[in-house]
Amino acid sequence: MQKVWRAGLLAAGLMVAGATCAAPLKTRDVIDLWPGVGPGSEKSPAQLTVTERSKVAYWPDRVVTGITRPNLTAFVPDKPNGTAVIVAPGGAYARIVLDKEAAEMARWLNPYGVTVLLMQYRLPAEGHANGKDVPLQDAQRAVRVVRQHAREWGLDPNRIGFLGASAAGHMAASLGGKFAQKAYEPVDAADQLSARPDFQILLYPVVSMENGVTHGDSRTNLIGKNPSAELIQAYSADVHVNKDTPKTFLVLADNDSAVSSENGLRYYAALRRAGVPAELHIFKDGEHGFGIRDARQMPVSGWPNMAAEWMKTVGVLK
Repeated sequence: MQKVWRAGLLAAGLMVAGATCAAPLKTRDVIDLWPGVGPGSEKSPAQLTVTERSKVAYWPDRVVTGITRPNLTAFVPDKPNGTAVIVAPGGAYARIVLDKEAAEMARWLNPYGVTVLLMQYRLPAEGHANGKDVPLQDAQRAVRVVRQHAREWGLDPNRIGFLGASAAGHMAASLGGKFAQKAYEPVDAADQLSARPDFQILLYPVVSMENGVTHGDSRTNLIGKNPSAELIQAYSADVHVNKDTPKTFLVLADNDSAVSSENGLRYYAALRRAGVPAELHIFKDGEHGFGIRDARQMPVSGWPNMAAEWMKTVGVLK
């Protein structure tokens, strides 16, 4: 039987506002993205809930829902080198997985000196005033807040990356093309800064909203069950790639039965057409959601080393 906690321990970390996180940034610091609830979430009935789905005690599988106050949780390496990566785990825009696509990314990147900021973002179908845009709002705001505080946190404001997996890969890919789009009304000085990440890492991303290509649940949760052609176009991330889209590293599994690899292929093709530097790796096996831990004992397990080498070659990992 699943166990559900409301707020609980998770809420204990939500009390630190971004403006109060003075240097040095420490592991487990939690930075609220907005001064209160996110814009348009004032009347959302969502209640912060962590659901335990683990079937094996030492193989945790938890998800979080009911987010109205999105935040970042810091994982700081012993020897920070100034590079930061905002990590957004997936969950079909219905939930956020807390284990396999979150903390394990910090365990991978911290030894390289990379500061990792794990993101809790709002889910579009949870009663927000403009649900289909809350992922982009939170993604833009996350980059701006990190950039605003970069110097005091010992970070380079020109080496801020964004890693998105699955549905959060759609959020990241959308940010890559829409970082300059006005997704919300400015709330403070952070919103005067660029929301453009300096690089992106996309793991088995949802990209297109087109029938036959998209992931059905992600699309339904984002733009509804029967979206118009205009909505499909507006929320297909590959359509909005441009010459200023950040350089991108993509990892796909050819046998992904949940999110067709065609999504990542379309995004890579759009990057090439726009002249954006990109690197694409497609593995025969891996299925969906392999992250790091589920990739073990398969060739796809090599993707973190490949991504680190790519980060070095493009100059974001010193």
